[in-house]
Amino acid sequence: MELSKEDTNRQILTVKESVERSQAELIKTIKEKQTMTEKLAEGFVKDLKQEISELKKRSTEVEQLYVAQQEKLRKLIIKLLPESDLKRVQQYEVDVTLDPDTAYPDLILSDDGKQVKHGDVRKNLPDNPKRFDTCVIVLAKQSFSSGRFYYEVQVKGKTEWDLGVVRESINRKGEITLRPQAGYWTIWLRNDNKYLALANTDVLLSLKSRPQKVGVFVDYEEGLGLVSFYDVDAEALIYSFTGCSFTEKLYPFFSPEPHYGGKNSAPLIISPVSH
Repeated sequence: MELSKEDTNRQILTVKESVERSQAELIKTIKEKQTMTEKLAEGFVKDLKQEISELKKRSTEVEQLYVAQQEKLRKLIIKLLPESDLKRVQQYEVDVTLDPDTAYPDLILSDDGKQVKHGDVRKNLPDNPKRFDTCVIVLAKQSFSSGRFYYEVQVKGKTEWDLGVVRESINRKGEITLRPQAGYWTIWLRNDNKYLALANTDVLLSLKSRPQKVGVFVDYEEGLGLVSFYDVDAEALIYSFTGCSFTEKLYPFFSPEPHYGGKNSAPLIISPVSH
């Protein structure tokens, strides 16, 4: 039985409508699944961001706790150290001389390597890897990687100076940050009366008297490293860096700072210990 043209068109239309319905349902299903997936992804990203935020917060809290514990340990050690502790550490005196190969080109070193001051003339010196090229700094020739050592530096007549110890791998070129994490354990004098310990954050030091000679003591002991500074004449502890992690050679560090038109022209002088 032959279908009429009208019946044929009707069947084609029916099939077409069926296909379109199926296609529409498929598109609807795909969109629903896409929406569901996007919502799941949004939830996952939100949870992930929250987890990262919480981890960062915990990391900050742990770091703050560590700093607080280090400060508690430092204060405890200072309490336990007797006032006469200077006499004990002076027995670890070592001979220290300045290394001209590390000196900033404007610095003037004495022939015996015991004195340094800032000069007006920039010397034409080879820019070797050991030399500081932008900061008024010089290191000692001697390095230390174990045990204990002590030396004294006269700072009389100076309005500014920096003293301490540094690790061998410090950056010596360009801008320098004097912090323990950068390998510097130092204190300084600024503006004739402002004393700071350059810890992870600056520590303003309140001193009973103005040091004329500063003693520097280092105990290299692994995990419990100690760097202490003393007012020699007053036999008083100025500041201690405690819990230092030393893994390299340490070098005594000196900065006479610029002379500022003669105001700060006195030299730093490495002095023998008076027993």
